[in-house]
Amino acid sequence: MNETEERKVERLLVVRLSAMGDVIHTLPAAQALREAFPHATIGWLIEERWSELLCAPGAQRRGARSAQRPLVDWVHTVDLKGWGKSPFAMHNLEGMARVWNDIRAARYEVAIDLQGAIRSAVLARCSGAAVVYGAREPRESPAALWYTRQVTARGAHVIEQNVSIVEALGGTRLKIPTVEFPKHCITEEKIDRQLRSAQIGEFAILNPGAGWGAKQWPAERYGQVARALARWGLNSVVNYGPGEESLARDSEAASEGAARSFECSLSELIALTRRARLFIGGDTGPLHLAAALQVPVVAIFGPTDPKRNGPFGTRSVVLRNPESHTTHARNARPDDSLLSISVEAVVDAAGSLLSGTTVEAPRG
Repeated sequence: MNETEERKVERLLVVRLSAMGDVIHTLPAAQALREAFPHATIGWLIEERWSELLCAPGAQRRGARSAQRPLVDWVHTVDLKGWGKSPFAMHNLEGMARVWNDIRAARYEVAIDLQGAIRSAVLARCSGAAVVYGAREPRESPAALWYTRQVTARGAHVIEQNVSIVEALGGTRLKIPTVEFPKHCITEEKIDRQLRSAQIGEFAILNPGAGWGAKQWPAERYGQVARALARWGLNSVVNYGPGEESLARDSEAASEGAARSFECSLSELIALTRRARLFIGGDTGPLHLAAALQVPVVAIFGPTDPKRNGPFGTRSVVLRNPESHTTHARNARPDDSLLSISVEAVVDAAGSLLSGTTVEAPRG
């Protein structure tokens, strides 16, 4: 398949397996593909646990797009972690076979690896697509060995980089679009009921969790922020996921009644975030979800670089100590530079966003 034929491609596969924030950072690239190839069938290969970012629970994972699956025509899911624990168990072998039969049956002409890992590159190459696109300098260097087209990524932010890779397929510059998330009516109604039951009107989401300890601003400080927001008449909802129960308890206790904890599924978090007036948190998936939904964001950054993966395309204030050193070392304790960010600084940033006096939205 030559480059002219590729620009007429009718069946595309996006490969981005995980994690939450990284999948969200890939959505604009997939949306740009959808707009550049409006009649193409677009599939996505993703880890099962993140599939609700593409498809509402219980909705069909293939066929005509709808509000429950607005972006892609086919969602293919894998459970690599589960399969790896018992690779020869019959139910896992059947699951693997079912996924690969579906992918092969789709007859994708082009696969685009937007993860840049060895495993994602291999999966893209094994999809049966004749052409596999990927970054010239992927996150794991050997991944490039499986690409038939290597693209030099452009841009400072990872969203810009992802879009620049898919631009190579169409041969033209693409605008970075706003993405649409699945909408599940039952979930939307459930969140409305929960908010009414808790007598929560306008609210901010506080998110004390993060992927690893070095990125976690202390939970008790979130509680203090909630107390300050309450004085302005704004409720606070503390979002937490599996394994973050203690963070939620500590935040709620420190808030002295100003915050309520909500444990949400992914679809529930999407619905909750749609209703939020403000989001406050560190470099983690829920923050990137809020930014993608264009909710104003106070981003509290430590060892990771907000120029690459900070809030994108929404009104935001990014707080980061100038002496912070960029590293992805998964240290368990909070980064010292992160601890230097005060409660007062976060409250001031929240106030500026709520009053509309600060706009800081990195956008290509």
